[in-house]
Amino acid sequence: MGERQDPLAMLDALEERLRRDARLSGDVITRPHPLLLGVTRDDNIVLLTAGPIWDKGRDVFRPFTERFAESTALVVLFGTPTDTDVAQAVNRGLASILHEAASDDEIFLTLTRSFELLEAKGRAESRGKWLRKYRYELGELINIARAMTTERDVEKLLSVILEKSRFVTGADAGSIYVVEGAGNAQLLRFKLSQNDSMRFDSHEFTMPVSNRSIAGSVVLNKKHLNLSDVHALPAGSPFSYDRSFDERTGYRTQSMLTVPLISQRDEVIGIIQLINKKRDPEKKLFTREDVEALVVPFDERSEELLGMVAAQAGVSLENATLYAEIQSLFEGFVKASVEAIESRDPTTSGHSRRVADLTVGLAKVVDAGTGGPYKDARFSREDLRELEYASLLHDFGKIGVREKVLIKAKKLYDESLQLITARFDFVLRTIEADVLRRKLAAIERGAPKADLDALDKEWIERKAEIDAAILAVANANEPTVLAAGDFAVIEQLAKETYFDLRGETRKLLEADEVDALSVKRGSLTAKEYEEITGHVSHTFKFLSRIPWGKALSRVPHIAGAHHERLNGTGYPHRLRAEEIPVQAKMMSIADIYDALTASDRPYKKAVPVERALDILDYGVKDQHLDPELVRIFKEARVWEIKA
Repeated sequence: MGERQDPLAMLDALEERLRRDARLSGDVITRPHPLLLGVTRDDNIVLLTAGPIWDKGRDVFRPFTERFAESTALVVLFGTPTDTDVAQAVNRGLASILHEAASDDEIFLTLTRSFELLEAKGRAESRGKWLRKYRYELGELINIARAMTTERDVEKLLSVILEKSRFVTGADAGSIYVVEGAGNAQLLRFKLSQNDSMRFDSHEFTMPVSNRSIAGSVVLNKKHLNLSDVHALPAGSPFSYDRSFDERTGYRTQSMLTVPLISQRDEVIGIIQLINKKRDPEKKLFTREDVEALVVPFDERSEELLGMVAAQAGVSLENATLYAEIQSLFEGFVKASVEAIESRDPTTSGHSRRVADLTVGLAKVVDAGTGGPYKDARFSREDLRELEYASLLHDFGKIGVREKVLIKAKKLYDESLQLITARFDFVLRTIEADVLRRKLAAIERGAPKADLDALDKEWIERKAEIDAAILAVANANEPTVLAAGDFAVIEQLAKETYFDLRGETRKLLEADEVDALSVKRGSLTAKEYEEITGHVSHTFKFLSRIPWGKALSRVPHIAGAHHERLNGTGYPHRLRAEEIPVQAKMMSIADIYDALTASDRPYKKAVPVERALDILDYGVKDQHLDPELVRIFKEARVWEIKA
């Protein structure tokens, strides 16, 4: 590596780059010191400088000491400093370290994340200051009650309950569970969690109501449970603390306050579980040392405040649940149907929901008015609900497809590939045995070394041929998103033969294996593809049996046409463009986009968004997809609206 660039020259060049970046046009770029470059957004500033300044010129940051303390300033270094104690550096205001040759995109992303961090800190500090003012507690409780009683959406209500519960107690994190079922069949469903110190993905799950868990014990006893340290439970406790979350995320749980949510019928309908009450709500818990220094037990006042919130929350949650129950009956059926579909193929879990979101999102954009052929298209709330149900159930017919075909990851089934590998191994061992037999015979007759070397060379060459053949099969076995592949080697291998143990001549590759390996796109043979395409007919037949009512009457027709193509080459009915419902045309785009960009599947890797959009353009070119709807989808970036 070469010598480091002069800090002044580096900052001069960096300032020029930042001023040229249109994405930063709304920010104020200044030089508060020759060795500092400042980017100001609203009331926050990010200071940029060279790594060595952190080691030897830290005095330049002194004018910003108060702003670091107030969490309105952060530092980004270009080049790694000698002082590499990251934990201490973060506490002193260091946000990120970039390479001296960082790109404009890397710098922009770092600045964006830094300002987001400052904004988050600002919000946390504001909340903490408010919490310390005891005289506002009553007013806050009134606001909480108002927020809960006016929110009808159960999911949003749960989020409000948890947010307000954490607010009044100074908890760093928390979760909400709701009780499902009755009697011995009761379950606790984890609904959501919040955490000020870290971000992580969480998903709903259920657990039995039992005294063996903290949450289950609170449900059964209808009493709150205040634990100063979950790792040092009181002697004789029937419950234990599940450490899996901490182990999975690296978070350290210490103090915990769990209270029941009780309905008007005196039934526990959920619980609030708060974690890690902090001395200072502004601080974040990154390390075990942070937890030990900042986390305290939940005090009596916290219990009182949370009890008040929980009392109101229980009633509000019951009301919201009853309000949504009738509507949920039908949606529950739809969701159960989707789960039945996805249970056949876990790798596509979430696909139906994402397709529904994308399709409805596209419909909303079209409804807003985009000009062109669809400028007059309108979708009412009922139309959107109809489209959502059709999208959610568009793949239901897959329930009738053989599972091995549905989840086929490669062109060959595992057992077929194992058979071919064993066959190649047999051929290889046969060749080896033949060469060794001839070599032994040559030695016995006193053949010269050149003859023995020739046999060794023959073995090496033959082995290389077999190894190359195995590699060719492995390569050909990989599916592709678009038509691709060099199948000349497979065609040649299909002509090769060998003698089995009975001395009979056998093909090195069987006909069905050659057919599978010769698939140009995807992983399915023609017969398997035909079986898969049949799922659309199954979907239509199934959905047609459901009494949807007038408002949702088109669900079967929309769902049953999402694989039709404008040029009449789609399935199952080969409809032409004018015969395909516009809703199905939108669903086709959403279905293809999600299949391409969703998480990795056994038969393909997820592709980047831009690549997926290119493939949609190919669909337009081939007269499969509606060009106007694809244009709207791309220009409105519907996948971002959905997200």
